[in-house]
Amino acid sequence: MRVGEKLAELASSKTGKRKQKRSSSSEPPMPCRVVQRLFDTCMEVFADCGPGVVPSPENIHRLRSVLDNMKPADVGLSPRQPYFKTVESRGAPPTITYLHLYECPKFSIGIFCLPKSAVIPLHNHPGMTVFSKLLFGSMHIKSYDWIDSTESTDEMIKPSHLEGRNLKLAKLKADTVFTAPCETSILYPAAGGNMHCFTAVTACAVLDVLGPPYNDSEKRHCTYYNDFPCTTVLGDSASVPDEGEKYAWLEEREKKPNNFSVVGAKYKGPRIVER
Repeated sequence: MRVGEKLAELASSKTGKRKQKRSSSSEPPMPCRVVQRLFDTCMEVFADCGPGVVPSPENIHRLRSVLDNMKPADVGLSPRQPYFKTVESRGAPPTITYLHLYECPKFSIGIFCLPKSAVIPLHNHPGMTVFSKLLFGSMHIKSYDWIDSTESTDEMIKPSHLEGRNLKLAKLKADTVFTAPCETSILYPAAGGNMHCFTAVTACAVLDVLGPPYNDSEKRHCTYYNDFPCTTVLGDSASVPDEGEKYAWLEEREKKPNNFSVVGAKYKGPRIVER
């Protein structure tokens, strides 16, 4: 056998052994490690937390760092999947798909898949710390916090057509468009925009970590709101402020909005292993 052929045979044999060794390794592919790292971090971050209890700043940073580096492929998503296609239907809102990854009494992990123009209406997160990671696309986020009891709001007036309705004043926290890649948004039980609304500017996916999750039996249910512009009294006239702090009147809705269409689907990305 010629020397060149022998070397080629040896090289091929070594390559095959290397491939065999790699394939037999117990180490999971990178996407599996990313999702597992997210789960393991959540287990540690929320271990000593509960309703109204915010993780320490160090733990907030730890979890945010994991989420900031996550990509759609890490959870088996692509903008080309059917979840993100807008289906024409007479007057019906675009259907949002929810992919459930994990839930326990301490936290939950899930992904909302929104076609273009889909809306998750204004809603609250009672006693929760929430991390929202925009995996791809562009999304408009509008959020509010209830005002601090020490703030002076005597100059705020209700619109005349809303007199007699049960309205509560809230301060605008965010009203802007976020485009991936961007930092993970965090809201807290009483700050950071605890009540928010998502509108898909383009098809997009957002991964949510809630600590703790909603629980009706523990009176942590999701409440939806209508929001109305807030005016201030200036002399003998009223105006909507253009700069500085902005406010709105929020009204609790009795039911989930009719234009909110969401369905559950099986998560098909890398699985989570409970240790």
